[in-house]
Amino acid sequence: MTAAVAAEGSARRVELTVRGVILGILITLVFTAANVYLGLKVALTFATSIPAAVISMAVLRIFVRNSTIWENNIVQTVASAAGAMASVVFVLPGLVIIGAWDHFPFWLTFGVCAAGGVLGVMYTIPLRRALVTQSPLPYPEGVAAAKVLEVGSGAEGDTLEAEADSRLGFAAICIGSAAGAGYALLTKLRIFSEEVSAYVRTGNGGATGLGASMSLALFGAGHLMGVAVGAAMAVGLVIAWAVAVPVLTAMAPSPDATTSISDFAQGIWSHQVRFIGAGAIGVSAIWTLAKLAQPLWTGIGAAIAAQRARGADAPALGRTEQDIPISAMAVISLACLVPIAVVLAVFLAGGPLAGLAVPLLVAAVLYIAVAGFAVAAVCGYMAGLIGSSNSPVSGMAILSVLGAALIVAAIGLPILKGGDAKPLIAFALLVTAVLISVAVSANDNLQDLKTGQLVDATPWRQQVALVIGVIAGSVMIPVILNLLNRSNGFAGASSHAVAGSTPLAAPQATLISTIASGVIGGKLEWGLIGVGALVGAALVVVDEALRRTKRFSLPPLGAALAIYLPSSVTVPVILGAFAGWVYDRRVEDRPDGEAAMRLGVLMVSGYIVGDSLLNVLHAGLIAATNKPAPLAVVPEGVPWASPLAAISYLALALGLYAWSGRKRA
Repeated sequence: MTAAVAAEGSARRVELTVRGVILGILITLVFTAANVYLGLKVALTFATSIPAAVISMAVLRIFVRNSTIWENNIVQTVASAAGAMASVVFVLPGLVIIGAWDHFPFWLTFGVCAAGGVLGVMYTIPLRRALVTQSPLPYPEGVAAAKVLEVGSGAEGDTLEAEADSRLGFAAICIGSAAGAGYALLTKLRIFSEEVSAYVRTGNGGATGLGASMSLALFGAGHLMGVAVGAAMAVGLVIAWAVAVPVLTAMAPSPDATTSISDFAQGIWSHQVRFIGAGAIGVSAIWTLAKLAQPLWTGIGAAIAAQRARGADAPALGRTEQDIPISAMAVISLACLVPIAVVLAVFLAGGPLAGLAVPLLVAAVLYIAVAGFAVAAVCGYMAGLIGSSNSPVSGMAILSVLGAALIVAAIGLPILKGGDAKPLIAFALLVTAVLISVAVSANDNLQDLKTGQLVDATPWRQQVALVIGVIAGSVMIPVILNLLNRSNGFAGASSHAVAGSTPLAAPQATLISTIASGVIGGKLEWGLIGVGALVGAALVVVDEALRRTKRFSLPPLGAALAIYLPSSVTVPVILGAFAGWVYDRRVEDRPDGEAAMRLGVLMVSGYIVGDSLLNVLHAGLIAATNKPAPLAVVPEGVPWASPLAAISYLALALGLYAWSGRKRA
């Protein structure tokens, strides 16, 4: 907490306000729509906290005079919680794709998102102490959002005056934002390639290669998460693209002459190596949960102690330790299971599974209650490790649908005896959708709570804002999904789309549906997931051995994520992590070293701000024009776009490091 924040807090505290909540909900309308569309089109969503914070500060500064850093934090909390709920589109459209639904019933869809999302908020209350206040996790987007709020609200004044100059800090974040947005704009214009890649044949007859997204936001996230995570992701990248892809492509039938090397390698990664990554994530996640047991138990104990202090009206309970009371958290969590059970019961009523409703309901609700806490903890940990935007929620969806499908199959298949398995697949998808609502809520919420910790926010007020944001986003999702279902439809579905429109690919929902069908139909290749589990176990062993040296570590989840995530995402993150480490090592021993490192953080935080804002605007243009590249002025695939992009990318990053790291009196 900065001195300026503390001083302002001692005078007045404008935090959870009606105007702040309304502004957050209004921002939600745009961000949720953009995230739903992008999730269905390209299987990616973006964290909305930073652009929401920027918009909040601009609007409140224009119209009111007494806005504070904490009120702006509430606005971004509401908007980011709502925008995060859009990731449920990684599962829900599967119900339309397999023909179980022909549209998205409002109350069922809202109930899945809202009840699961609020349950995710409740589960993050005891996790806050274990994963935020008592954890060294970097939370790159949470830290960046806090820096934006501090600089934009003028709360950094006293600290930067002692180390550099507050105007220099503001300039750093503005220059970084301009660089992030400007570079992203050039990629949307196709003057620069959005991705630079190269693929080759290997000596064993296989193929491999690498791609790198030309995103300064990913580079900045790497700087913020640190070199330990970057090194772990580099190990995962080697496992995926130097070992697994070459071996599996060599074992696969040779592609026909029309299939390029890149499509061949990417196809093997997508359909085989990614399942190895999912298995590695599963084992790493279980190990992470085991290691979290002690701090989690401590956190729950602290929450119970805080509740007792409230009851005794003890003055010792500080404001920054005031979560929603643990008793209220328990009651609300149990209450969330009621609408979840109602949604599942309505789905089963009158259908071929009506006779199995009781055992399916009991098993599903118990699975959601227990597995929901597990995915909340793991997703929160992954968000703290590599950021909400990069956290592979779809990986959790794979593990969740595996569990749901196995439970549903065990109960239903003996009764159906070879009959139509589609109702069982649909029910497994609905259960998975609830779990993903829990997961994406926790994935975003802990990032927001980290921002709140850094700006001295009151936890319970922020948790109330998270609940409001979840509900606001849940109202929007069925409306947008039905609109897109009517206008475009989904690939592989018998949709009622406008004639001549281009169906949305919904790649993640298609993948999750395929997995559910494979498990229940007995056609899923468990061998690849088993290989991934062995890889995950090996990563855990290596990490524990390195930690005994007291100098090194290899976070197993970081390595597992790099196997599962596209190389286009992991390569710039790894570059940013090592570049940030080199930069900090170069300036840390100087008299102004701390100020230079702070400016480096502000600079890369600006990358995330600018890139995020530009992508929000671009998503709006895509939705308005129904064109995948509405700004393109150069044909795709021109030969000079990739080398120009790579050279400019590195030159810009190095040049801005040189600016932020130059010596100052």
